[in-house]
Amino acid sequence: MRKIKKHYMGRLAKEGAGVKLIRVFGFYDVERLDPFLLLDYFDSNNPEDYRRGFPWHPHRGIETITYLIHGRINHGDSLGNSGVIEPLGCQWMTAGRGILHQEMPQKTPRILGCQLWLNLPKVHKFAEPAYREITEKDLAIYEDEHVHVKVICGAYRGAKGPVQGTYVEPTYFDVTIFPGHVFSWEIEKTKQCFVLKIEGDLLIEGEFIEGRGVLLTKGEEIRIESQQGGRFLIITGAPLEEPVAWQGPIVMNTQKELEEAYHELEEGTFIR
Repeated sequence: MRKIKKHYMGRLAKEGAGVKLIRVFGFYDVERLDPFLLLDYFDSNNPEDYRRGFPWHPHRGIETITYLIHGRINHGDSLGNSGVIEPLGCQWMTAGRGILHQEMPQKTPRILGCQLWLNLPKVHKFAEPAYREITEKDLAIYEDEHVHVKVICGAYRGAKGPVQGTYVEPTYFDVTIFPGHVFSWEIEKTKQCFVLKIEGDLLIEGEFIEGRGVLLTKGEEIRIESQQGGRFLIITGAPLEEPVAWQGPIVMNTQKELEEAYHELEEGTFIR
């Protein structure tokens, strides 16, 4: 049975052109969280916290997964994609060899969601950039008297998410536990697992989740209880166990590859 390995309290940060958010984890815990690189959480009723957004910026060597529970985010990229992430929508972007994009939150009564950075294996760092836009109607749903599970990627009890064929084969669920019930799930014992708390009381093997989220120990089964009812996001993925060279929005395997990427940005050859 998996237990809590580490609590992540999260820290206040500003990113983009001044967006206020909570950095749940990031640069300084890469080896422990492999293949996850960064997780930012945002929840605000004040447009001043987020209206400046994330203007055009590059990525290479990673996938970015932006999931919204409340709010609207306009987006565009150098592939010609553009649109709006709506509530319970997800933007799943494979940066691969290089992409430019922007994300501009719109004024709404509340914005709530998160962005995860998922590392790409060395053999796929220069993959063709790709983009998936998932809407609420695309999500697979599993529900019984215990839980309601929205499946974005992977599968839960026969409900298969719309995102398939990814390089790391992660799972990504949005889970609501009804009061007095338990979420249980058997997974591969070597996969990394992180739980991001959205609301409520969440208990794992006798220990409450403190702060914003927790990394779990390795094991074959996860059980999360809630007496009052709760909601969380759960993500899993197989560790890559590869060297990481990371600067800003670019994540490669060596310092030389990083230097080449930034040289290409200066020379205007980053987008191939």
